[in-house]
Amino acid sequence: MTDINKIFDKLRYHPENEVVEFKKAENNFDFDDLGKYFSALSNEANLRYKDFAWLVFGVYDKTREIIGTTYKNSDKSLQKLKHDIAQHITDNNTFRDIHELIVEGKRVLLFQIPAAPRGIPIAWQGHFYGRRGESLVALDMNKYDEIRRQTVDEDWSKQIVDGATVADLDKEAVEVARKGFKEHYPKLKKEVDGWSDEVFLNKAKLTIDGKITKAAILLLGKPESVHYLDYIGEIVWRLATKDNVGQVFSIPFLLTTTEVMHRIRNYPFKIFPNNRLIPSEGMKYDNESILEALHNCIAHQDYMRNARIIVIERENELEFQNCGRFFDGSYEDYIAGDRIPKHYRNPFLAQAMANIKMIDTEGFGIHKMYVSQKERFLPMPDYDKSDDSNVVLTIPGNVIDENYSLLLIENADIDLTTAVLLDKVQKGKPISDDAIKMLRKRKLIEGRKPHLYVSKRIAKATNKEVEYTLRKGFDDAECREWIIKALKDHTVLSRQQINELLWSKLPIDYTEEQKYNKVKNLLYSMRKKGVIKLDEDRHWRIGKI
Repeated sequence: MTDINKIFDKLRYHPENEVVEFKKAENNFDFDDLGKYFSALSNEANLRYKDFAWLVFGVYDKTREIIGTTYKNSDKSLQKLKHDIAQHITDNNTFRDIHELIVEGKRVLLFQIPAAPRGIPIAWQGHFYGRRGESLVALDMNKYDEIRRQTVDEDWSKQIVDGATVADLDKEAVEVARKGFKEHYPKLKKEVDGWSDEVFLNKAKLTIDGKITKAAILLLGKPESVHYLDYIGEIVWRLATKDNVGQVFSIPFLLTTTEVMHRIRNYPFKIFPNNRLIPSEGMKYDNESILEALHNCIAHQDYMRNARIIVIERENELEFQNCGRFFDGSYEDYIAGDRIPKHYRNPFLAQAMANIKMIDTEGFGIHKMYVSQKERFLPMPDYDKSDDSNVVLTIPGNVIDENYSLLLIENADIDLTTAVLLDKVQKGKPISDDAIKMLRKRKLIEGRKPHLYVSKRIAKATNKEVEYTLRKGFDDAECREWIIKALKDHTVLSRQQINELLWSKLPIDYTEEQKYNKVKNLLYSMRKKGVIKLDEDRHWRIGKI
């Protein structure tokens, strides 16, 4: 098997995202659309530190079924296509290669699209394109600016602050930073105590050769020193009630994140597992997770946008907002704790925060938040993927579905990946076909996509039999029995009366249209078999049973 075949196999079962796109393109594909996709995929590959993006022809995007394509069905026409595309693309860029494969006896094309060069967004006929999830859209200004800034020193946090000195730093913040540094580097504990502030700040990489950086002001600066940042330098906490109570916190962020945490209402809750007198107890929020979320906002904020970090406390959840999309991959990449980020938007700031134990740079922060929720039997954190220019994290602080929490208590062996998938099922969120197969194989879920629900085996473990029956609804045989029984009782029934008879017995997740079609198909099959019949008044009667 060649490398390109391996690449295709990996792409085929990869969800469509900003750098992978599938098209059937059985016979033809609009040339202008092809150019737009080149621009969009090239720009997104740059923003995600990918060498290439991929456009695949001959594959149905919904099922990944191999359709095959006859598009540009010769080497000569493919080479000409590369030339034609280059005529309308920034700096005459074009496909690195167009790979022809035979898969399951059918022709498939893989367009290998190079990432946009650093600092140069790629345009098609003078217009810049990007992606929002699976959708082709105009490249928004935030992404455009992010690419353009790549030609300059883009690490805002590393910039030297002219005129600032150690006197502009908060003494308490410096001492807390020392404590964090000693915890992070325990072998240097005794040595650190002998360092002057200037030496310590250099060692912690908060300053450069004794010069104060924006990272140092942001984390340790006195509130009156915020003007050095050319940035608003604020964290806003708001309690989302009718009174909309709130408070604005300024620098030093090393101290104010703890102040924000203390403003959040946190108290114990209890869950009573089946057949147990002693409840499981936990706190509404994990303080470590609150600080992790706040510190991630600080580390990954796009400071060039001069925006606040926002914390919204609702009755049963916390929301954290910071400007700037995920910089290296997506949040799903970090849930299991296996991925180590290769890049940071603010690498100098991130390293300084790691040195004083505000964050880790190994990619475990998100993993820890998910583990914390699982261990306290609460729903998993959620990231809002609808806003591609900001990161919005929600941490639930209550038992949304008590049966799900009881499930985690009763089944301590459930791994984190499975818990996350079941959490999505409970919330009615989509999961991949591979995940559905895995959960179904383990008999954890039932139903048909998108109407998935917890399986009966789990339902029994969590006293969820009633909800299970409502979600599953009656099967075809049971519905037929109800129709026959009703006809024996009343002789004739209209279609509307049969609808009323069965409506509440069909799965609760079905739409009105799905329920209508379900009844229609049942009546058709029963009529075909002669079990029931339609009279001249269009009423249903018993047929030959």
